[in-house]
Formats: sequence, C-alpha cells, structure tokens
Amino acid sequence: MNLGIKRAKNHIIRQKKVYSLFILLVLISILAGALFLFALSKNDTMIVKEELSTFFNNIKMGNNINYVGSLINSIVTNLGYLLLIWLLGISIIGFPFILILIFIKGFILGFSISSIIATYGVKGILGAFLYICPHQLIFMVLLILIGFYACSFCIKLFKYLFLKQNINFKIAMHKYLKILFFAFVVAILLSLFETFISTYLIRLFTMII
Repeated sequence: MNLGIKRAKNHIIRQKKVYSLFILLVLISILAGALFLFALSKNDTMIVKEELSTFFNNIKMGNNINYVGSLINSIVTNLGYLLLIWLLGISIIGFPFILILIFIKGFILGFSISSIIATYGVKGILGAFLYICPHQLIFMVLLILIGFYACSFCIKLFKYLFLKQNINFKIAMHKYLKILFFAFVVAILLSLFETFISTYLIRLFTMII
C-alpha cells in the first residue's frame, strides 16, 4: 500500500505541469458554466429555475424517485463517459476531443452550481455543496486522471506510428486497462453514493427551502 502511494506521489510530481494544465482546464470550464447562466435571457433563466425547483420538490415529496433506475442511469452515464475518453486515447486524433469532453463536464457542473445558488440564494450554497460533494468533485478528479492517461497514450501512439519510436504496447496497454478498471470501480461507488446518500442529503436540504 505504502509503495503504491509512493509511486502515485512520484508520478504526480513528475507530471505536475501536465496535471496543472488539466486542473486549469477544469477550473476554467466550471467558471464558464457558472457565468453562462447570466448570459441567458430572462425567459431561459426562469425555465432553468422552474426545472430546478421541480427537481428539488420531487425529491422533497419523494415523487417519481426510482432508485434502481436512477442508479442504473448514473452508472451507465459515468462509465460511458469514462469509456469514451479511454477509447479516444487509443486513437491518434483523440487528444482534442478528450479535452473537449472534460471541458463539457466541468461546464455542466459550473452551470448546475450557479443555477442552484441563483434559485435559492444563500441557502442555495448549501444545496450546491450537497449536490456536488463529494461525488461530483471526485468524478472530476477521475476525469483528470483518465484524461491524462488517455492523452499520454495518444502521444505514445503518435510517436510509434510517425516518429518510429520503439514502445512496448503490451505493457502500455496493460497499464492503460488497469487505469480504466480503477476508474470504473470508483465511478460505480460514486453512483451508489449519488443515488442513495446524496439524494437523502438533498431531501434534508429541501426541508429548509
């Protein structure tokens, strides 16, 4: 365990500049999503607030909550997103699309946060916190991790095909598959948290709004 943690720490230190770029991308996307709400027209803003109010009211009343269906939908969505980024990593042209997918996810997160706060004011800060913590934030970290490895694999593939560099693809693919498996396990745990624990916490929040 200690050896694994030490290796992970050394890896992050060696690649800190690349990880910093991914983190910056996520922060910019979240900020862009948060500011996008203010660029909407009044009618569109009202529609967003009404949809959000309906969502929270349904949770409060326990209406139309299909936990099994919600869990399956969350798992399929999360795993599908991770798998798509992973698959883009084994294509030469996947690099920019990986960055776009990560940006979109951060943008949606930022938009959700600003929408909740705009709808419920100061109380919305608590609502936004319960909505995103910790599962949404951990999933963003997971996207940064798999995005990094996907982009790295793209670069390795490019060097192998066009720069004729010798690369042991058996070892590289084995490591790449391990990253996907790890991401899948964490994503499933996050879906369980989101479906059962986060929903319960949000229901408690609806009692004060």
